[in-house]
Amino acid sequence: MSDCGDSNFHLLNRRDFLKTSATGILGAGSFLSRVDSARAQGETLYNGIRLPTAWPPPQPEITREPMSPPYLASPPEVIPIDVGRQLFVDDFLIAQTTLKRTFHAAQYYAGCPVLTPDRSWEQTGNHPTAMPFSDGVWYDPQDKLFKMWYMGGSGLATCYAASHDGLHWEKLDLDVQPETNIVLPQRRDSATVWLDLETHDPRQRYKLFRSAPMGERWGLYGYFSPDGIHWGEPVVKTGSVGDRSTLFWNPFRKVWVYSLRHGWGQPRRRRYFETRDLTGDPRWERIDEPIMWVGADRLDPPRPDLQIVPQLYNLDCVAYESLLLGLFSIWYGQRPEERPKPNQVCVGFSRDGFYWDRPAETRRQPLLPVSETRGTWNWGNVQSAGGCCLVVGDKLYLYCSGRTFVDKPDGSHDEVATTGLAFLRRDGFASLDADTTEGTLTTRPVAFTGRYPFVNVQAPQGRLQVEILDVHGHVIAPFSRARCKSIQTDSTLHAVQWKGVKDLSAFSGRPVRFRFHLTNGRLYAFWVSPDPKGASRGYVAAGGPGFTGPTDTAGKAARQG
Repeated sequence: MSDCGDSNFHLLNRRDFLKTSATGILGAGSFLSRVDSARAQGETLYNGIRLPTAWPPPQPEITREPMSPPYLASPPEVIPIDVGRQLFVDDFLIAQTTLKRTFHAAQYYAGCPVLTPDRSWEQTGNHPTAMPFSDGVWYDPQDKLFKMWYMGGSGLATCYAASHDGLHWEKLDLDVQPETNIVLPQRRDSATVWLDLETHDPRQRYKLFRSAPMGERWGLYGYFSPDGIHWGEPVVKTGSVGDRSTLFWNPFRKVWVYSLRHGWGQPRRRRYFETRDLTGDPRWERIDEPIMWVGADRLDPPRPDLQIVPQLYNLDCVAYESLLLGLFSIWYGQRPEERPKPNQVCVGFSRDGFYWDRPAETRRQPLLPVSETRGTWNWGNVQSAGGCCLVVGDKLYLYCSGRTFVDKPDGSHDEVATTGLAFLRRDGFASLDADTTEGTLTTRPVAFTGRYPFVNVQAPQGRLQVEILDVHGHVIAPFSRARCKSIQTDSTLHAVQWKGVKDLSAFSGRPVRFRFHLTNGRLYAFWVSPDPKGASRGYVAAGGPGFTGPTDTAGKAARQG
C-alpha cells in the first residue's frame, strides 16, 4: 500500500492558486503565467518539475545510497499531463491510494534467440557474436521495417539486419563490404545507433557512436547517415571514455546525453554529459570531467554465493510516454571459471532526466534476467539494446544480448553471443492492484488541455470507475462515480465515459484530481487525449508499426499496426 499523505487535499498554495477563482479552480491563463515565472528561476519541464538553475546538479564522487529524486519529495503543486500516458511507476502522480503496486518482469519469446552468428564474419575474433552491445533496434516508419544494428564478430564490425515483424530477421547483402551485411568494419566495443526523427537534416537521420581506441585512450567516434547503412567518416570525436559508453536523446529537454562508463579498474559507474549540438559544443578531455551520475547501490542484492558488491555495467535510456526509461545492466561478480559476466537488466524511471527512481519493491529483481541453466542462450551476460523498447500493438518488444558457453568435444567451450527478445504489456512495468476488496487512488492536482480520458486497465472479472474532483477533494458534478460507466475489460487503451457527458473540455487548463475505484484488477496508466482515438502525444521509445513519428499521434490505429 502506498500512502503519500495529502489526505486532507491541501497541497495547493491557496494564496497562489485559489485567489484566481471563487470555486478554487485555477484558470489556464494564470497557470501559464506561473509557468513563465518559474522559467525565470530555472527551467520548468513539461510535467511541472522545476530544475535548479545549476544543471545538471553536482553529485558525490562515490556513494552507495540510492538516488532520491527531488520531484518525489517535493512534486509540483499542479502536474501538467498533456505529454504521454501517465504511468504509476512511482508516487509522483499519487496523493493517496490503498492499491498495491506490483512491478512486472518481461517474458522471453519462445523463439529466442532471434539472431545468431551464422555468417563467417560473425565468427571472427575470440567469440562468435551477433548481438546488440547497446547498438540499436528501431522501427523506421519511412521504410515500415524493424531495423537492427549489432556487433558482428568479437568487436570487429557493426552489422545490420531487417525484419517485417520483429521476430524473423534477414541479413541483407549490402554494398559497404560486398556480400556481407557489415555497415561499419571498424573495431568497436560498445556502440549506439539512434534513429533521429526530430532532425531537420535528412543526412543526419541516423546517428552512430562507436566506442574504440583513440591512440592511448578510448573515445567515441560519431557518424551521421541518411539510411543507417552508409556512414562515411566520423564527424565527432569525444574526449576520454570508458569502453562501455553510450548516448541517448532526451526529447523532453532537447539534449543529447552521453552515458559514460566511469574509469578503468574501478567500480563501474556512469558519468553524465549533455549537449544540444552533437558537433558544435565543447567536449571534455578527461573522463573525470563529466559529473558523476549514477551507479549500483546498496539495494542491489549481491549474489549470495559471492558477496561481491554489484556494479553498474551500462545504462541505456529512452523517452517512453511521459518519462525516461532506464535499462540498468547490473554486474554481480563472478569466479574466473564461471559463465561470462553474469549481467542482468533492471529498470529505472526518471521524470527530470537525471535522477532515477529504481523501485525497491522489486528487491531489484531483473526485467531481463539471466538463465540458471547452462547452455541456454542467456545463461551468461544479458544487456539491453539501444532504443530500449518498441511499441508493437498492445506489447512492448525488448531486445537484448545474451551469452553462453557452448561445450566442445575436447572439453573446452566457445563463448557464443546472440540476440534475444522479450515481451511486456504496453505500459506494463508496474501496475496498481486491487483484489476483491475495492481500492482507491486519488491523484495530485493535474492540468490538461485534452478532452478524452483513457486508461490502461486489466479488470475483466473486476470493475474500474473514475470520478473527477476539485482540488479540495469534492466531486465535480456530473463527473461522479455513480455516473461513470463501469469498466470491465482487459485493454491497454479504453475510454472513460460518464453518462450525459461529451468530453472534458470544461476542465481545459484547470487543475483537478482523478479518483479511481478498482476491484479485482490492475491499473497501469491513464491519460487525457486531444482526440477520441486515444493518441497520448507521448514518446514511443524506438517506435513501432502504426506510428509515423517519435510520439503517439495514432491512438487506436497503431494497435492494428
